[in-house]
Order: sequence, then structure tokens, then C-alpha cells
Amino acid sequence: MQREYFTHYSGRLNRDMHILIHGDRGCPLLVYPTQDSKCTNFEDFGMIDTIADFIDSGQVQVFTVDTVDKESWSDLYGDKAHRADVQENYYHYVVDEVVPFIASRNKSGRRPVAVGCSLGAMHAGIIALRRPDLFDGCIAMSGIYDATYFTGGWMNSKWYDNSPVHFLQNMPRDHRYINLYNQRSLIFCVGQGAWENDGIRTLLLMASIFRDKGINAWCDFWGYDVSHDWYWWKKQIRYFLPKVLDGSAIGNT
Repeated sequence: MQREYFTHYSGRLNRDMHILIHGDRGCPLLVYPTQDSKCTNFEDFGMIDTIADFIDSGQVQVFTVDTVDKESWSDLYGDKAHRADVQENYYHYVVDEVVPFIASRNKSGRRPVAVGCSLGAMHAGIIALRRPDLFDGCIAMSGIYDATYFTGGWMNSKWYDNSPVHFLQNMPRDHRYINLYNQRSLIFCVGQGAWENDGIRTLLLMASIFRDKGINAWCDFWGYDVSHDWYWWKKQIRYFLPKVLDGSAIGNT
């Protein structure tokens, strides 16, 4: 398996950032690590090995980024407005710097699919829902899609833009993104076992909003034995990835 590690300076974040690539061709997957983690996260916890056959056969090429979560979502005692600024800058870093980088390295002509587990699922959901013009969807596993969960209920415009349960709720039913969403593979999955209560709560809200807006997203609630853990995320990505690649996830509700 081809593996490349890149360091580059981000003008948006004013620091060096890193991107780890696995594979040399195929549908590009933009992978967000779990909370506070770096670009080696999926590799370190066996997710790359889990989908190695898809990578080796040229079906997917995986681009895993660093996070700045410690300064945004995880900095619970920090200034909330500053934390929102960091997250919004991170969002623009991905849009303005990572997406063009992926396009320069991947020759498939396909838009990336965002992938993540836990807080990585939140990031994947945000980017896929804010920019369906740039992304072909997401595989979001065990996310919490309400920014106020991380801010003690505090909200400003930048947190709002990074809180899917809020910005989707207020999206007009005739918004041009609705049609784009229904041409994308939007997969949101959560278990109903240990450490998944807030993920269940917010995904139920998301599912209700999707129905109300006529958005054909796939909100999948797995069993009561399915916990917030890598063991299950490996099973989930093996289940969902083929459906993204063959297009059967589009419109699957």
C-alpha cells in the first residue's frame, strides 16, 4: 500500500499541518480523526487495515488530516468566541487548502467523501452539509451534531454555522442545497449501546429535520450492544463504504 506523509504550512491556521495519504487512486476519502487526534489516528487504530482491500484495489484513496480540536471543541474552559473562531478557521482550512490539495493528488475527478468517528463524525457532517457542492457526502459514525453540547448552551454565529441541528433546522425547504443533498451519500450512524446517548439524541433530531426538509439522508441506528468504540466503527465502515462506492447509499433513508 502506498503511504505518503505531507507537512505543509496553513495560512488559514498559521501553523504547520499534516496530511497522511494511503493509496494512489480511487474515490477520495477525507478522513477526520477522533477528538484531539492527528493524521495517523485511523492508521494507529486499525481503520486503514480494515479497508486495506479497498485501498489496494484502487477503489479509494484516503486523505487523513490533523485536528485543532484542543483549541476549539475540547477547550471547555476557554473563551467560547475564540474557540468558535478556531473551529471556523479549521473549516475554511479544509475547504480552501485541503480540498484543492486532494484534487491535485487524486485524478479520479470525483468529489471527496468525508469520513469520521465520534468528533470526527461531527466534522464530516459539518463539511458535507455546508458544502455539498464540494463533497459527495459523508460517512459519520457516532457523532454529536449539536455545537451547544460543547459550549454549555452558548451560541454565536460561528458556532451556529458549525452546528448541523441548528443550521439545518432553519434552512428553507427550497434552498438549492436540498437538491444537492439528495444527490449525495449522506450516512449518519450511531449505536444504541454504551456512551452513545448524546449521539442518539442528536441523530434523532437530525433525522426529524431531514424528514421535514425532504432530505433523503440515511440515519442508521444500530443495536443496543453497539457501543462508541473502534470495534463497531470498523464494522460500520465495512458495511457503508461499498454502498457509497456503488451509489446505493444515495437516497437510502
